[in-house]
Amino acid sequence: MSKQMTEENTDKRGRQNMVTGEVVSTKMDKTISVKISRMVRHVKYGKFVRKSSVFKAHDEKNTAKAGDLVLICETRP
Repeated sequence: MSKQMTEENTDKRGRQNMVTGEVVSTKMDKTISVKISRMVRHVKYGKFVRKSSVFKAHDEKNTAKAGDLVLICETRP
């Protein structure tokens, strides 16, 4: 019964954005910084350029270390 309810809840909320990134910093308590890299084509020259963003993610048990690959997903605040 509970499995069916969770499937219904995810359908109502829509698709969650999930990305894989590298842990950059673990200096905060229960929070990690995750760097997401992507390749973007330059408008004028056509060369691919690497762009990156840093997101904060919750780590309840402080188990992640710098350099680890993690999967983070978007949730409600």
